[in-house]
Amino acid sequence: MDSTLGEDQVIIEVLKQLVEPLAQSLPNTEVLVHDLSLLPNSIVAIHGDVTGREPGDPATDLLLEQAARQKFETRVGYYSRLPDGRRTKGTTIAITNGSGKAIAALCTNTDVGWWDELSTIISAMTEPAAPPEPEEPTEPAVEAFVHDVDELTDLLLRRAIEGQQVPVELMRKEHKVQVVRQVRAGGMFLLRDAAETVAAALEVSRFTIYNYINEIEEEDRILEELDQK
Repeated sequence: MDSTLGEDQVIIEVLKQLVEPLAQSLPNTEVLVHDLSLLPNSIVAIHGDVTGREPGDPATDLLLEQAARQKFETRVGYYSRLPDGRRTKGTTIAITNGSGKAIAALCTNTDVGWWDELSTIISAMTEPAAPPEPEEPTEPAVEAFVHDVDELTDLLLRRAIEGQQVPVELMRKEHKVQVVRQVRAGGMFLLRDAAETVAAALEVSRFTIYNYINEIEEEDRILEELDQK
């Protein structure tokens, strides 16, 4: 290992070496490493082809949301769905340096669609004594696997706007503030030109978006002070 590398980079380089052997030892699984200093385009190593991503592709919406909260967490065995409907089971491990700062994420995504297909075949062959159904996820899809920042931006905006259940042209200020609140919580303002993008989508000026953000921050500050009393 290059002795000139800093501690964080040494850790990331070690993680990158684990990606291929781990992926080869786990069936139907891709393994990848995110360098959190490179967000949003944080994938620095990946092996396997479950989600079709490659180095240089951006973080998922889940990881970006954690970045916005400045709180990266290890999460094990959560379910998501790919665009073609296949289920995946994922694990995200937050990797910290000696100071306790999260610097990387080591992730696995396993395609469990093969189990669904196998269960269907077994059921058809063994009726009426069919085997138990595979355990269904206890939560909805929680992660979106995007391939570029534009796709990530579109996803965050679409979710927030659709959540208001009001067309943009009919939205009042309170609707637009809620959209800004949601995309802010999702980490969208960590992306380049986010204010301009949100402003265009909501048909307001960039300065209006900044005003909304100031209002949201002030409201959050007041609520935090009340909670502490």
